[in-house]
Amino acid sequence: MHDRIKQLKIVLVISAVIIAIASLAVSHTLVGDLSRKERANMEVWAEAMHAFSDADEQTDLTLVLRVINGNDYIPVIVLSGQNEVVDYRNINFEAPTAADSLAYIQNYAQQLIDKGNVIEISGVSDSPMAESMNLRVAYDESLMLQRLTHYPYVQLGVICLFVVVAIFALLASKRAEQDKVWVGLSRETAHQLGTPISSLMAWTEVLRETYPSDALIAEMGSDVKRLQLIAERFSKIGSKPELKPENICEVIERVVSYIGKRTSDKVRITCSFPDDIVMVKLSASLFEWVIENLCKNAIDAMQGEGHINLYLYRQADTLKLEVSDTGKGIPKNKFKTVFRPGYTTKKRGWGLGLSLAKRIMKEYHRGNIYVKSSSPKGTTFCIDLRLK
Repeated sequence: MHDRIKQLKIVLVISAVIIAIASLAVSHTLVGDLSRKERANMEVWAEAMHAFSDADEQTDLTLVLRVINGNDYIPVIVLSGQNEVVDYRNINFEAPTAADSLAYIQNYAQQLIDKGNVIEISGVSDSPMAESMNLRVAYDESLMLQRLTHYPYVQLGVICLFVVVAIFALLASKRAEQDKVWVGLSRETAHQLGTPISSLMAWTEVLRETYPSDALIAEMGSDVKRLQLIAERFSKIGSKPELKPENICEVIERVVSYIGKRTSDKVRITCSFPDDIVMVKLSASLFEWVIENLCKNAIDAMQGEGHINLYLYRQADTLKLEVSDTGKGIPKNKFKTVFRPGYTTKKRGWGLGLSLAKRIMKEYHRGNIYVKSSSPKGTTFCIDLRLK
């Protein structure tokens, strides 16, 4: 499933890149063609303006005026040989005075000339005034051309947004499917454990009545109760557990006591708690499961020999629990991967422990669990719990 989602993401990204490149190429070609066409139109318009300026009373100006008046979309400024504004068209601006208007138009014309958007037309008359009849036509891109120039980038943004939404939808679909699998697996496990646990409870009672002084039977009874607790934990996955005020120090000590009796004497587990009682709303059985997972993983990482320390402290409105070990450490690029379902470095195991711990903390306790630090000398996991 993960590989399929990864392949779909790659396909989406590649498709988006191809569409974006094709769109930019086509738009660039269209912009270039339209820009050349507009310049050609402006050259004709400039010739018409020159013909209009050079006309006498006998000249037929019907066609010239049609060309001049036909430009109703390209901003244009006509300058004389002395760089004075002769005429302008299709320029929208607001200025409080005529002087401000003239200054604005001259400044605008200079910007267009600096960009190279200018057409020079020299006087062709034999009169001494021919030099003064030289025209410079400065023009800007039409609104349509400006929009077409910016359109590919808007389109590119829409494509990127589409790809991001599609990827998030795929991830959400994947997460929902995983949730269904984990919930179904957990509840089925709890259901399957129910019958043998009931049978074990009955046999334990029979043994207790038969051998009332045997200390091992009491220990067997404790393990059966442990199985009941495990089944209860699995049954709670997928349903909203009831959170009750609990002394978190006592909850942690119960886990440490249980783990300590069932691990090597070479493993030392210590706790550092605040002096005051810390009451937090918890699902005690599920929270214990999280601590167990962290401690068992730490023991595996230390290969059955080392030190585990659980350090509980407050930080503003957050209660933090750091679980540190002296194991082999986790590579930095695996800090998030370790919480992915199915990821494990053990020869035996499903790789679900930390994934379920993450779910329990985020979805049921509004908290978080993450790798705070790691090195070849050990790893520190941190659990955050909100106090308010």
